[in-house]
Amino acid sequence: MREIKHIVIVGGGTAGWLTAGVIAAKHQARRAHGFTVTLIESPNIPIIGVGEGTWPTLRNTLRRIGISETELFRQCDASFKQGARFNRWTTGAPDDGYYHPLMLPQNFGQVNLAPHWLETPDDTSFCDAVTPQGRVCDAGLGPKTIATPEYEAVANYAYHLDAGKFSGFLQRHCCDVLGVRHVLADVTEAVVDESGDIAMVRTEQAGDIAGDLFVDCTGFAALLIGRTLGVPFKSCADTLFCDTALAIQVPYPDDEAPIASHTISTAQSAGWTWDIGLPTRRGVGHVFSSSHISVDEAERELRAYIGDAAGDLPVRKLSIKAGHREIFWKNNTVAVGLAAGFLEPLEASAIVLIELSAKLIADQLPACREVMDVVARRFNETTLYRWGRIIDFLKLHYALTQRTDTDFWRDNVRPESIPDRLQGLMELWRYHAPWMLDEFDRAEEVFPAASYQYVLYGMGHRTHVPPGVAETDVRAADRAIRENRVQTERLMAGLPRHRDLIRKITEYGLPTI
Repeated sequence: MREIKHIVIVGGGTAGWLTAGVIAAKHQARRAHGFTVTLIESPNIPIIGVGEGTWPTLRNTLRRIGISETELFRQCDASFKQGARFNRWTTGAPDDGYYHPLMLPQNFGQVNLAPHWLETPDDTSFCDAVTPQGRVCDAGLGPKTIATPEYEAVANYAYHLDAGKFSGFLQRHCCDVLGVRHVLADVTEAVVDESGDIAMVRTEQAGDIAGDLFVDCTGFAALLIGRTLGVPFKSCADTLFCDTALAIQVPYPDDEAPIASHTISTAQSAGWTWDIGLPTRRGVGHVFSSSHISVDEAERELRAYIGDAAGDLPVRKLSIKAGHREIFWKNNTVAVGLAAGFLEPLEASAIVLIELSAKLIADQLPACREVMDVVARRFNETTLYRWGRIIDFLKLHYALTQRTDTDFWRDNVRPESIPDRLQGLMELWRYHAPWMLDEFDRAEEVFPAASYQYVLYGMGHRTHVPPGVAETDVRAADRAIRENRVQTERLMAGLPRHRDLIRKITEYGLPTI
């Protein structure tokens, strides 16, 4: 039996260090029996950073690997994220906007409120009718109080954070607490044995480093999974057109400026801008299709969005290669992060895919080489499904648009650009509101039915509810909507201003459990 006990991660950044932390924490008890996690990181390659938005899953991930939430705020320039607001995606009008919040609709699981809201005559948005979180975000409030323990929530939340600082924070915890071996060296090549497995990697500064399982976190270079093992890349550029991003770091006018507790995504002529509030600055960028707009025009749109604060601030350009590997685990090598693929950061899916992959590797780590191919096959099936569903969900934001003002928006509703599965669901949703067990019954689902409801009804989609459907569970629906009104008023009165909450966390810390 060839026991799997030496894990070698090639590449640092968020992907490398988060994967190292998840694996090392899960298998701490095995360290006394020779289990090792080694991370090789080049001293000469800067971290790209996959974005500053995360999902609520990161709270459990960080808690599982033993990180203090208070220290996350103190060291990573972190703020709270309670969802995303999408402006000008439906019609392009100045007042066109909706929320995709992180809280589920009231009493979700007991009653589907969508049919009842569709039959309601007033103008209350779907978000406001079923959850308090849109109102909380509008008011600039945080999702908890200083008395709420670490990782616990009053309103569900994720984080915005400085990706560079986050990687360094994870590195220190992994090395100092979890026993991860850190090797600063440039990998020159991977050596493949007669079976097709990678036996070792050669480095300039540290010689040869052998391992039983290799994790490729080398970013777009994909040194192991692509260059060495030759796994092809599957583009989805025919579905998601955006291929370039421009980013600017914008300072606040003063230390008391409000910090948005949600991502602001504003549609432009050939793409969209993100606007993320951190305690010390805003991260603002423009994601666009270079086939529909030039880089110079895109930069002008970005600076116009920012306004006078843009001044002569420098712009960083990033290329987006939309798509993913045909498989993610081949032989004894698995790709995580940009080596596995990348999609535009419309719903902050990059870090959550790292989390999900790292957890799957840690939970299903093969005991020996003899069973690794079985684990790899399951990993590939699950991960391929997840990528496909994220592509569907991102495309939904474009496919529902009513904008016809530019070629970009007209091209996005062409049927040939919409995946078959999504086309089928959109047809279904003409007569049937999304619900948990109808289309979202797999453990691999990354977006719940509620997320589809928020986007569908936020963008003006109308499901034709057959007579009598909304009358089913009418008492439960009325009770849920009343409870939402009560909860909304309670949160609006009891939650602190976002910036005030962050300041208190960094000064006093959150209670620990």
